[in-house]
Amino acid sequence: MKINVLTLFPNMFAPVVSESMLGKANEKGILELNIIDIRDFSSNKHNKADDTPFGGGVGMVMNAEPIFGALESIGAEGKKIIFMSPRGRLLDQEMIEKLSVEKELIILCGHYEGVDERVINHWNMEEVSVGDYILTGGELPAMILIDAVARLVPEVLGSSTSMKEESIYSGLLEHAQYTKPREFKGLNVPGVLVSGNHRLIHLWKFEESLKITKQRRPDLFESFIENQKNLDKDELKILKRVSENSDDK
Repeated sequence: MKINVLTLFPNMFAPVVSESMLGKANEKGILELNIIDIRDFSSNKHNKADDTPFGGGVGMVMNAEPIFGALESIGAEGKKIIFMSPRGRLLDQEMIEKLSVEKELIILCGHYEGVDERVINHWNMEEVSVGDYILTGGELPAMILIDAVARLVPEVLGSSTSMKEESIYSGLLEHAQYTKPREFKGLNVPGVLVSGNHRLIHLWKFEESLKITKQRRPDLFESFIENQKNLDKDELKILKRVSENSDDK
């Protein structure tokens, strides 16, 4: 998969391109992360890429010209283009899964008071938000989107099992995790996790995920109940018990 990022601050993406899971995937050619400096396409002698808004108002608006130039340089016509914007559709797992099957993505990072609306309309961009709050620019939201999408690209993660067991993929939040030592300052790992009984371990994890989801994300818990399928009789018993237990709220 190729991901092109258009930004005024390309250096912000250096750790994303070179470090951790994404860095390794980039090195191996599984992912191609192409970071494009919008200022390189400005006709202004100072590489200025913003100006005051028509109609008045505070702040600056990113110019159409350098963004058009950047998009044209990578042949963006007809490709999937995302504009990170607080007024966009909220990023969720369904959207991430759809984006992960694209061969190429283009992400525009806004800044200041936004971008000239003609850019969004002409290039048929999909506006995407990472939450109901305002950040200084679209770079951090773009990193979130890239990380989430990249996890679903084949071979990016070392283990497909790891991906499938992640909390939100199953519709539930993740259960508690423990590692060595077994005892630390009088605090012990739950006995079931060191029992060697894989069936009991699975059921313990399932119940813990249910309890945590019910307590912290009741919306997800209700959705899981409505859409649950392929549960065996033991899992159904646990689901019924957690659903009826008011202590888990």
